[in-house]
Amino acid sequence: MKLPDGGMKARPRVQKKTAARLLSYIFRRYSGTFVLVLLCILVSAGAGVAGSLFLQLLIDGYITPLLAAVLSGQGNPSFSGLLSAILGMGAIYLAGVAATYLYNRLMVVIAQGVLKEIRDDMFTHMQSLPIRYFDTHQSGDIMSRYTNDTDTLRQMIAQSLPQMFASVITIAAVFCAMVATSIYLTLVVLAVVAVMLLISRKIAGKSRQFFQRQQQSLGRTNGYIEEMIHGQKVVKVFCHEKESREGFDRLNEELRVNAAEANRFANILMPIMGNIGHLQYVLIAMIGGFLALSGVGGLTMGMIASFLQLSKSFSMPVSQVSQQLNSVIMALAGAERIFELMDEEPEADEGYVTLVNARMADGELTETEERTGLWAWKHPHQDGSVTYTPLKGDVRFDDVDFGYTGDKLVLHGITLFAEPGQKVAFVGATGAGKTTITNLINRFYDLADGKIRYDGININKIRKSDLRRSLGIVLQDTSLFTGTVMENIRYGRLDATDEEVYAAARRANADGFIRLLPQGYETVLSGDGSGLSQGQRQLLSIARAAVADPPVMILDEATSSIDTRTESIVQRGMDALMRGRTVFVIAHRLSTVRNADVIMVLDAGHIIERGTHEQLIAQKGRYYQLYTGAFELD
Repeated sequence: MKLPDGGMKARPRVQKKTAARLLSYIFRRYSGTFVLVLLCILVSAGAGVAGSLFLQLLIDGYITPLLAAVLSGQGNPSFSGLLSAILGMGAIYLAGVAATYLYNRLMVVIAQGVLKEIRDDMFTHMQSLPIRYFDTHQSGDIMSRYTNDTDTLRQMIAQSLPQMFASVITIAAVFCAMVATSIYLTLVVLAVVAVMLLISRKIAGKSRQFFQRQQQSLGRTNGYIEEMIHGQKVVKVFCHEKESREGFDRLNEELRVNAAEANRFANILMPIMGNIGHLQYVLIAMIGGFLALSGVGGLTMGMIASFLQLSKSFSMPVSQVSQQLNSVIMALAGAERIFELMDEEPEADEGYVTLVNARMADGELTETEERTGLWAWKHPHQDGSVTYTPLKGDVRFDDVDFGYTGDKLVLHGITLFAEPGQKVAFVGATGAGKTTITNLINRFYDLADGKIRYDGININKIRKSDLRRSLGIVLQDTSLFTGTVMENIRYGRLDATDEEVYAAARRANADGFIRLLPQGYETVLSGDGSGLSQGQRQLLSIARAAVADPPVMILDEATSSIDTRTESIVQRGMDALMRGRTVFVIAHRLSTVRNADVIMVLDAGHIIERGTHEQLIAQKGRYYQLYTGAFELD
């Protein structure tokens, strides 16, 4: 697989870095537990080797003398020694079984703990990513990293990793025992193992790239499925079931091909290794018998039997390593995608001006811990002094340029101001730049040129969390979360009291329909409020903004999903909500912006007209055409 920065040679380096990073999660909190796992693996491997060596003692030391005594007729032989030897061998195997059980249980604990940490880190980092990341990545692909990719890690940590460690330790211990038993037969085993490793390396190399492609295809398929689930109404309305199915078939076929190729190589590996192991067993029996009959190496029946058992114990771990290698490769492919998300650049924030509670004392603003309803910008200066600027909601754009990509601007020389308490409306065709302006106020994106000042302060100096806390926003697409109606409204301000939630709902004219719900404010919503009408969901969104009680409100098509009757009800609530605040309104229904203090008409990222409703009508320009229907917004 060709990579953009280094081709095939870059992949092993990436995987080594990924593996090291993954192991750091294990050793960060579970180093003691992992050491105990290694000790249990040593006991288990040692028990296996001891059992194989004990077989030689059992045959040569007990069974052969007893058979000789029976065949020679030398009285009644005693089997007490044989019984003691068998019981000792049983104790050794029992210790091995107990150790194996313990380290497998411990690895499950480690695996689940590590996955929890990885999911926590991934989710925490995801919260810090800029909006741009979510605009350019499918949500289904992001979800796939939390589900499919982390599940491959679970299999690797809980199963593949301990088996590989056990196999490596077993190989080392068995190799020492084989050398001590017969150097000649050990050379035969090494020759066979060399063939195994050569085959394993070639097959693993073939499957590695397909496991990576499989995880990527899985993410794309999940993303498509999620899109189709959310868009089922649109699919059915436009009768696009066939096209949707064909699109899914293409992605599903791509996934099938990549998964089939990856598992084709993985599935043939174990049978090949197993058959080579059987061939090795036959070779050792034949060569060992020949050496014993020839008197070379001092081999006995017990030594041959013991070595046969050791060779089986040696080739089996080699086969297991080869088999688990595929699981490790697939897990590392998933881990790369996880760490790719975690390595995304977080949203930059160099702001140092913060929003604090304030009170007026002796004509001066002072900071306080209590919630007073009066807010101020705390502005520290280089000389150590601190100034407090009252939060009023004065927003000004000064010759602002912006583009989502560096080579194409969507806003050109935007200059505007909104004084405290003013209502500013933006109208224009789709794509004119209305929503982009409000995104810049929130600093979801940074400017290409120009400045935005908030109460006279450059918003780049304001810490983003404090800036956004001072803004309320109601979007056309509402987002409700699983929880009660009360919790969804309180999402606007988590420390709001029940009475403040009720007041916000009444202000948004949502209280009436809420009290008609089965459990009123305690009604549990799920599926993004699927049991509510679009208008009711929007009313809850407006109530959520109302409870936040911000000095600046952004209403982006806030009433577009509400019928005309409901809109009139909501508009009265909105008027009460907007009183005394700076408000930015985006609306397709021009009737909702007639009472705005200033209306901005945008076209292709330029402000082409501005003024009150009456002034713009008198100009008989673009706004006049929009209002009279001579020019359509869409």
